[in-house]
Amino acid sequence: MQNKGLVRIFAILFGLVCVYQLSYTYFTYTKENEAEAYAQQKYPETVEDYSKLRETAERDYLDSIGKEEIFAGITYNYAKNKELNKGLDLEGGINVILQISVKDILRGLANKSKDPSFNQALLATDEVQKNSQNTYIEDFFIEFEKIPDAKLASPDIFANKNLSDDIIYDMTNDEVKPILRRKIDESVTSAFEVLRKRIDKFGVTQPNIQRLGESGRILVELPGAKDVERVKKLLQSTAQLEFWDVETSQELGGFINAANLKLRQELEADTKKDDGEVEEAEKVLDSAQVDTTQTSEDAAIENLLEDAEDSTVTEAQVNPINDLINFPLVPGALFSANVKDTAQLGAFFRRADIRALLPQNLRYVKFAWSKGKKDAEIIDFYALKGNRDNEPELSGGVITDASQTYDQTNNVVVSMQMDGKGAKKWEEMTERAFNQRSQIAIVLDNIVYSAPGVSKGKISGGRSEISGDFSVEEGKDLANVLRAGKLPASADIIQSEVVGPSLGQEAIDSGVMSFAIALVLILIWMIFYYGKAGAFADVALVVNILFIFGVLAGLKAVLTLPGIAGIVLTIGMSVDANVLIFERIREELARGKSQVDAIKDGFNNALSSILDANITTGLTGLILLVIGTGPIKGFATTLLIGILTSLFTAIFVTRLFIDGYGKNGKELAFSTPVTKNLFKNVNINFLKKRKMAYVISGIIILAGVGSLFTNNLDYGVDFVGGRSYTVRFAKDVVPTAVEKDLVAVFESAQAKTLGAKNQLKITTKYKVNETGEEVDAEISNKLFEALKPYLTDGLTYDEFSNGDEDKQVGIMRSMKVGPTIADDIKQAAFWSVLGSLIVVFLYILLRFRRWQFSLGAVAAVFHDVLVVLGVFSLTWKFMPFNMEIDQAFIAAILTVIGYSLNDTVVVFDRIREFFNEHTTWPLDKNVNGALNSTLSRTLNTSLTTLLVLVAIFIFAVPLRGFMFSLIIGVLIGTYSSLFIATPIMHDTVRKVGLKTKEKDTEEKK
Repeated sequence: MQNKGLVRIFAILFGLVCVYQLSYTYFTYTKENEAEAYAQQKYPETVEDYSKLRETAERDYLDSIGKEEIFAGITYNYAKNKELNKGLDLEGGINVILQISVKDILRGLANKSKDPSFNQALLATDEVQKNSQNTYIEDFFIEFEKIPDAKLASPDIFANKNLSDDIIYDMTNDEVKPILRRKIDESVTSAFEVLRKRIDKFGVTQPNIQRLGESGRILVELPGAKDVERVKKLLQSTAQLEFWDVETSQELGGFINAANLKLRQELEADTKKDDGEVEEAEKVLDSAQVDTTQTSEDAAIENLLEDAEDSTVTEAQVNPINDLINFPLVPGALFSANVKDTAQLGAFFRRADIRALLPQNLRYVKFAWSKGKKDAEIIDFYALKGNRDNEPELSGGVITDASQTYDQTNNVVVSMQMDGKGAKKWEEMTERAFNQRSQIAIVLDNIVYSAPGVSKGKISGGRSEISGDFSVEEGKDLANVLRAGKLPASADIIQSEVVGPSLGQEAIDSGVMSFAIALVLILIWMIFYYGKAGAFADVALVVNILFIFGVLAGLKAVLTLPGIAGIVLTIGMSVDANVLIFERIREELARGKSQVDAIKDGFNNALSSILDANITTGLTGLILLVIGTGPIKGFATTLLIGILTSLFTAIFVTRLFIDGYGKNGKELAFSTPVTKNLFKNVNINFLKKRKMAYVISGIIILAGVGSLFTNNLDYGVDFVGGRSYTVRFAKDVVPTAVEKDLVAVFESAQAKTLGAKNQLKITTKYKVNETGEEVDAEISNKLFEALKPYLTDGLTYDEFSNGDEDKQVGIMRSMKVGPTIADDIKQAAFWSVLGSLIVVFLYILLRFRRWQFSLGAVAAVFHDVLVVLGVFSLTWKFMPFNMEIDQAFIAAILTVIGYSLNDTVVVFDRIREFFNEHTTWPLDKNVNGALNSTLSRTLNTSLTTLLVLVAIFIFAVPLRGFMFSLIIGVLIGTYSSLFIATPIMHDTVRKVGLKTKEKDTEEKK
């Protein structure tokens, strides 16, 4: 090896850099352990809610020592920002994908147009999007074009005064489209920046926020975040701050009575239907219908109002509104009501026929509920002075600064400062409210936070404040949201994952355990098989691990549980390079070469196979990195880093140790007495057995494909959409009994044991097409009620939904995937597998210059994938671990592809070498000779890889399905390289060769 000194210096410097990068993780780890010990001492387990108190104490301790120097100017705060990032599955936290509503943006750009063509296209687009791979805007253009003579540049749509600088009336649809695309992109960028500003102030370390393509989706990862509801409010709040005058007209009392009477008449009509008086009831209902556009019916409204004023209601009568409302709690409110009745009352007042009962001068009134105090059972209902455009006199766009502070009674409030224009308008509004002795409602996202009166005249300077029974955290979040600005459109959570911190710690423990055991097994095996040379390979392997973690820390990559699996798998596969080298050296020694020459030739001869094998695996990893998301991306990152570092350590670091040992004439056997003659005189006729292998493979594939059509696969929510919960119970539970109770509530639900018998994975498609906090809360409540018989007595809903850290029960992990994004994940999975096959086919064609080699390799890969899918289809119903088909499974399939190709390419490389060396040998002899010469390497690599996978399978419970697919893949990949890829290559080469000979004979004749 040339330039040994340079390689040695580079390896040492690179190692020191990796140690330096990892030192930050060590510093944060030691300080956080100190904080944990301090909190445990301060709050023992005998204290009520000790876990929450410990959490606060740990945070306070770390805040207090955050700026203290630990070593050489490094503080905890600095080290925390530089440490190795851990993913949600290792640290716990929240991961969401937000869909910024392009529909809302379009409606905003069109000034909320009521044009029939525009709204028809929006409705059609909503329907198409459920099964479409296009972006919302592209589908909108398609649906709009279907409408005859529809023009985007219509004055009633996009050729309005707000877009007059960009869109003019005589533009064609094709001219308007790029402008709308740009405007939408600007709005999504604005939303991204608003969310980024909110998250920056949220208080979690190492948050991750990124745009996902051009779809209007934004990924947000908050490792360590625990308050799910707080995060959802922070992310989904549009921060639509508005200031409205409160309407206190006495006529509203008459309106409420009229609305109550109308609804009561409907109830009486329903009762008459039950008594057989259907026709009379319909007449009553028809007479009560009011169309505000027909002035001829104004008298009907007046009569109904008079009837409401004159009517006397006995206690026996049912009053749909009056029975649910009380006197208002605060001045200015219309009435108050119980929180549980607000949905029903709100629905009444949104009805067009009820609103039609409003007096003419109050037709544009806007109704809104108050925020209410924490845990309040009663909240207030306000009527706000509206207008034709339904826009407030003053909006939150004038806010220049906001901060959490305290009022004179030491209650938390949010203080705001307005710009000059806003200050002037605020002065006008407060002066009017003072003169009229009325209130001004401060409304955020359609909720009245406060409605203060003005007691000392107009307010100058543009300062105001919001009160609302806030906690300090709520006040800070609201101020943060207002400073960041409002979202340009609503943001729906279409995919979410919440992982509890205890589950994350368990994942770390199982990952470290599997990692340690796999490493020890490989180190022992290498020494057992190759003696001192194996020990040198072990040192290189440890250096390789240091490099992998150092590079991960330096690149600020995120370490996930699949990422740990990728590292451990890389360790198993990196042994392959050393095995290839050592096997070639043993061959050269057997030919009688000196040790120096054997080492030199062994490294040189193995290099081609090592590079080809790692490049093919690297190509599949690269496709995973580009197309994959979340855990797949983490797996691909560690796999690619591991491939690069293992190449360096196997080719250069191992060589340094071996050359250094032998420079003084010391002999290195590259074997032990037990393994010295192993596989030495093997002479198996592999090609003779190929027909039997074809039959066996054919039977397995047919059985698997048949099962795929009849038994199908166990698709996870990643691919079909829905909600998934990992729920832990205090005692063991029977999944079939739990599932029965869940089906009674959700109609469709599954419950499967996940790891221990007291932990279930529960999935449901209930309301899979609906989004919003209300739906999430409804499903979570239903889940709690259905599982109550199996939960600890006294466990509250909050403890259940957030995972009780003290009792280690409740929802430990939850995931939601909308049907649209599930469809996208399926498409990405398909293209990633197909893309990897195409890329590898072309690479092998380029390297071996014969399409027969590419055909054999790809046929073997198809064979392996079909076998793995078939095994999963045949066994998922009775296996005692989770075998769902999800994104991690696709990563496993691509890894199987990479491994199979790795094995096949090494065999093909040796076959090509035999072709060149033994030109006079017949084809069968060359192929069989090459297969026998690589048998030791093939079995050695497969065994070490299997040792790794089995270790992870045993100890990493959440990854068992993932590991099972890899174990099957390694076994079948080893088989296919010998009995599928090579025979197919052989048969096609022979056929082409025979045809060529026949053609030559005919030409001679």
